[in-house]
Amino acid sequence: MRPVRFVFLKTLILLFFLSCKSEPLKPAKPTGVVVEKAMVVSAREEASTIGATILKQGGNAFDAMVATELALVVSYPFAGNIGGGGFMVYRKADGSVGALDYREKAPLSATKDMYLDSLGNVIPGMSTKGATAVGVPGTVAGIIEVHKKFGSMPLETILEPVIALADEGVIITKKQAERFKNYKDIILEVNDSVTTFPIGCEAGDLVKFPALANTLRRIAKEGRDGFYKGKTAKILASFIQEKGGFVTEEDLAQYEAQWRQPIVFDYKDLNIISMSPPSSGGVTMNQILKMMEPYDVAKFGHNSEKTIQLFTEAARRAYADRNYWLGDPDFVSIPLDELLSDAYLKERMEDFSFDKATKSEDVREGNIQMAESMETTHYSIVDAEGNAVSVTTTLNGAYGSKLYCDKLGFFLNNEMDDFSAKAGVPNMFGLVGAEANSIAPGKRMLSSMTPTIVEREGQLWMVVGTPGGSTIITAVAQTILNGYEFNMSMQDAVSAPRFHHQWLPDMVVFEPKGFSEELKAGLKSKGYNINEDRTPIIGKVDAIRVLPDGSLEGGADPRGDDTAVGF
Repeated sequence: MRPVRFVFLKTLILLFFLSCKSEPLKPAKPTGVVVEKAMVVSAREEASTIGATILKQGGNAFDAMVATELALVVSYPFAGNIGGGGFMVYRKADGSVGALDYREKAPLSATKDMYLDSLGNVIPGMSTKGATAVGVPGTVAGIIEVHKKFGSMPLETILEPVIALADEGVIITKKQAERFKNYKDIILEVNDSVTTFPIGCEAGDLVKFPALANTLRRIAKEGRDGFYKGKTAKILASFIQEKGGFVTEEDLAQYEAQWRQPIVFDYKDLNIISMSPPSSGGVTMNQILKMMEPYDVAKFGHNSEKTIQLFTEAARRAYADRNYWLGDPDFVSIPLDELLSDAYLKERMEDFSFDKATKSEDVREGNIQMAESMETTHYSIVDAEGNAVSVTTTLNGAYGSKLYCDKLGFFLNNEMDDFSAKAGVPNMFGLVGAEANSIAPGKRMLSSMTPTIVEREGQLWMVVGTPGGSTIITAVAQTILNGYEFNMSMQDAVSAPRFHHQWLPDMVVFEPKGFSEELKAGLKSKGYNINEDRTPIIGKVDAIRVLPDGSLEGGADPRGDDTAVGF
């Protein structure tokens, strides 16, 4: 028989461990802007303020989306646009979810080899600069479709403050002035050295956009037809064709935004709602997080060697699948059930080891049996009723094709570069594509944009997204992990240093600050290639977290002029 004292001691130890285990992690204290009812987080204070004003006037998240999107055209022409396209994921207060694809399309005259010379080589610059790079814009069709389905305020009322902003002008920020300087020469080159765009502005200058204001007035009055038909369409199609491009009035008239089923998946006790193809964001992030799910990521620590290894290896495999299998679902058959199955993802990680790197040359697309940019912008909105929208929109490159239509007051996209001009040849973001993303008339090009909404315990928890080309997917995934695995506040999760890997090129990219030389040396010793060149910032995440008391914390990325505004 055991002594009573031993049994008592054993019971005390057991009770101690049980009490430790049952103590849940307290939610992180907010470090960003906190408001009680509603919030908009975007790349510019003017756009966030206009969106928040619409919410305060009784508009819903969808009304605020229309206002914010168009306010970014005025205040953030680097990526805000009516000459480009985007994706929107929504979650209504009743828990219903959906997605809208207003991605640009290839013109009807497009051909698979349109960017190749007589020897079959890609013609430099043809898909990235000027009129030949322009796809059929989708932004106006997108916001009109959202307004038609969910809007609660008249379109003219929503656009009134946006038109006033274009008429009265915006103050150029220091970061904007730096971008103007960086892109001045190429914008002048593409526009034959003559443009009304204020490319020579300095920080502090007030800039007005009268031509854009008139274009917006036509949209406010006529809706979709104010852009895709009539005066605007005639001017736009003539301008593009005069410059050698392919978009016609017929292309514009035929464009339609498309409602899609979002990609919805669980990661531990989170439910993640993200964008489906032709965005690769939801599928690729789904694969990355599900490959990581069996591991105790929180125990590894934030941006530790093990966390970086695990994330990098999952991303390596997911991007290999992305580049091979994904494209426009209206044109290609995508084996989503197989790509996202637990058995397939487990098999993908069977050769992973913490001891050494897997080489990308040894990783191909998975064996399935079957018969994007730094120059994008994202905004997140939650209204007082609990409706949420996550929107990523883009011109593709910085100022898109660099082609500026003086008569209409906006830049045009260079989205045709997001197709695979030739299988195996990298695009401007280094992404190597395959047949699934080849060019065809009326087809939508593959994207990395990843607008995402996250539920926790069945309730709205996070609205998140970012620009960043091919780094978008990894930046969004890391922000979610920062908030969930590492219990960070929304602002801290957004501000934290980020890293990236995309299969090819086989290189881990780290942001300039936040990663020690010791950490990098440890990864090198295991065979990881580290980008030693000057590394750019990775993404500019704009996100909202719902706090336990129902109030909202904004995470506005300090890497830009991004701002959270609410009430």
